[in-house]
Amino acid sequence: MPARPLRPVPPRTAAPDLPALLASVTTLDRRSDVTQSRIESLSGDVDAAHSRLVECEIAVAPLERLDLTGATLIDVELEDVRATTLAAVSGTWRSVRLTGGRIGTLDLSRAQLDAVEIRGARIDYLSLGQATAADILIADCVLSTLDMPAARLDRVRFEGCRVDDVDTRELRATDLDLRGLEALGFTDLRALRGATLAPHQVSALAESLAAALGIDVRD
Repeated sequence: MPARPLRPVPPRTAAPDLPALLASVTTLDRRSDVTQSRIESLSGDVDAAHSRLVECEIAVAPLERLDLTGATLIDVELEDVRATTLAAVSGTWRSVRLTGGRIGTLDLSRAQLDAVEIRGARIDYLSLGQATAADILIADCVLSTLDMPAARLDRVRFEGCRVDDVDTRELRATDLDLRGLEALGFTDLRALRGATLAPHQVSALAESLAAALGIDVRD
């Protein structure tokens, strides 16, 4: 009998493939098409919706809003982003790494995400609602709210992260590794089917799990 594959399967993350030399770009506009550039010195409200950014670094000063709605990012490094809102609704991110920074709202709802790493960031509200995400690593992050309703997650792993509330309604997941996510609560524990938890997490959620399964627990 063949050996059963180990679970959860880890994400196949890949660092952005960037050239050694990058041109300097200091403005982004709606439907911009930028390649092999370092994007810097942005400020205020930046509308870059439906842009295409390929093999770029983004290093921005504090922003109110960076709008990447519907934008395509391929082989992109975002460094120390500080923004009230980073909106990437219905965007496409492939081989993207976001490192550090302080973000009020990171909205990736309905996005297509492949090989994305978010590391060392503080995010008040992270939305993956209805997103399709594969090979995702979220590490060393402090989150207030994580929303994943109706998301499709494959090979997604959390490491060293903390969050208050997680919305898991209608979540569909395969190889979702939550052992590195310390959460105060999940809205729908039944939606964690296909996820991996550590024993101490299961113990902490025991009463809530029993209630979700309709089990009456009494002394």
